[in-house]
Amino acid sequence: MNFVHVGPFQAKILDFYQHNRRCFPWRMTTDRYAVMVSEVMLQQTQAERVVPRFIRWMECFPDVRALACASLREVLELWSGLGYNSRAQRLHGAASMIVANHDGDVPSEPDMLRALPGIGAYTSRSIPIFADNRDIAAIDTNIRRVLIHELGLSESITPKALLDVAHEVLPKGRSRDWHNALMDYGAMELTGKKTGIAPLTRQSSFKGSRRWYRGVLLRELLTAGELSRDAVEERYADCPHGIASIVDSLVMESMIEEYGDNRLLRIAGERDSEPEIGVER
Repeated sequence: MNFVHVGPFQAKILDFYQHNRRCFPWRMTTDRYAVMVSEVMLQQTQAERVVPRFIRWMECFPDVRALACASLREVLELWSGLGYNSRAQRLHGAASMIVANHDGDVPSEPDMLRALPGIGAYTSRSIPIFADNRDIAAIDTNIRRVLIHELGLSESITPKALLDVAHEVLPKGRSRDWHNALMDYGAMELTGKKTGIAPLTRQSSFKGSRRWYRGVLLRELLTAGELSRDAVEERYADCPHGIASIVDSLVMESMIEEYGDNRLLRIAGERDSEPEIGVER
């Protein structure tokens, strides 16, 4: 596909970025590990909320080996409040795999990154883009909206076709700036409200959802150290999703573990030591 107005489009987006770029700590580094952390944190979370968590995370876990050596409790305590706690667990698992299989170096190839837990199609591309300035394209919600609106594309365009378009309009050698520019333009100027272009997926209401109950239970375990399963099921007997099934899923995912005749629950991986009392955030 060939666009006559690719040059003016690139100039428009990059000019906006030059005068309006947002400043985030992850944009000040090309360290692949730091970029990976930020990209996982930014999944389904607003950038402004991520900033203080990213800074603190990098202070506590400055490299892959530090994260791999941490306990799941330490990781979840630091993540608490960002939501989607499974992202933290998968990032923790990815660090262990990187140490075991890549000598502690975060891979730069999308195919290798996709083999890591929690790294999907977009993140496997965004990491080498922002860390290595690789001339490949990646599409998030903001970028999709900008490309559709500015290039007059159909909202029903397939993800593969849109990725082909994104590759064609990518200014070679400026991939990092280009993707940041597209994101900023979509977040600040060409918003969903202004264009009416709907995202491919929408987040469901949070409070009272299955995800909400999962988060509440994890926070209680981080604070208390351990809880009786019977007490949990009695306390949340009115959970519309079935608290027993939520506990079962957390156990199956190795987020928590159940042990002893009294069916006690605790954060996974604490069987060799007394549970610490976490600090609720």
